[in-house]
Amino acid sequence: MEYGFYLPSGGPAAQPDALAGIAKKGDDLGFFCMVMPDHVVQPKDVESQYPYSLTGDLHKAHGSAVVERLEQVTTLAFLAGITERIKLVTSVMIIPYRNPILTAKMLSTLDMLSKGRLILGAGVGWMEEEFELLDTPPFAERGAVTDEYLQAFIELWTKEDPKFEGKYVNFSDIIFLPKPVQRPYPPIWIGGQSKPAIRRAARLGNCWHPVGAIPAAPLEPEELAENLVLLHQYAERAGRDPSQIQVSVKAPLYDSGNSGGPRRRFTGSPDEVRQDVQTYADVGVTHLIFDFRTSDPKHTEDRMAQFSEEVMAIT
Repeated sequence: MEYGFYLPSGGPAAQPDALAGIAKKGDDLGFFCMVMPDHVVQPKDVESQYPYSLTGDLHKAHGSAVVERLEQVTTLAFLAGITERIKLVTSVMIIPYRNPILTAKMLSTLDMLSKGRLILGAGVGWMEEEFELLDTPPFAERGAVTDEYLQAFIELWTKEDPKFEGKYVNFSDIIFLPKPVQRPYPPIWIGGQSKPAIRRAARLGNCWHPVGAIPAAPLEPEELAENLVLLHQYAERAGRDPSQIQVSVKAPLYDSGNSGGPRRRFTGSPDEVRQDVQTYADVGVTHLIFDFRTSDPKHTEDRMAQFSEEVMAIT
């Protein structure tokens, strides 16, 4: 099992020194990756349903933390320069938000400057109001836009004379350099739990990257196993080897004292957490991404160190 952690995107822990300390701590502890979310602007009124809350209310789920948002790629570029080994994951990049040629160049540059440490976590997004503010292609077409943009990225990253003709992006007769360091291109982790997301992972992804272990999306092992059957069926239809598609689950880590009621996955004693890890590994999960974030950066680092000692060092 490989492990990762969420980066803070706002508040005291996202100030330069605090953020750098958390990233360096993760690198020193041997975490496989750190993940950074993607929101560009926060509309004051959001009617779109937040998919990872039982109420669908973003503000109730995250409170004031939603007000401040560091830009995703810029933040990872900053952290790339002060870390050495840890992978840099856009988790997830809302693919329709940015011009595809420019985005491909930003990601290619980040992969080159980090010496091949980029992982592109990709999603279609959910906040229609943000799409409108960013003047993206139509929100209702975001799935098709995402598929086309990802295919355009791959064309730009892998071909000496890249050409693309689609509904949302067209280019030819261009030179696109530098290419990414990783060959054939940086791994693509496809986020989302829907059937279209699973199908996208099977067709275009190196990894399926859902969220689990929260009330709105528990993703218990039985459900995960059913989804993996579907993933493998889609991959075979696309002419791909299902065994080559990894599974990376974002699983927020709850403190046992805060969970209440029945024990949630990845809470309780170290033995219980390690057993949960083994259960998900047995189903086919290859990476687990945990949320150690608190308002106190030092406390966040302490939680990371405790997890490293009690779980990572043993599993």
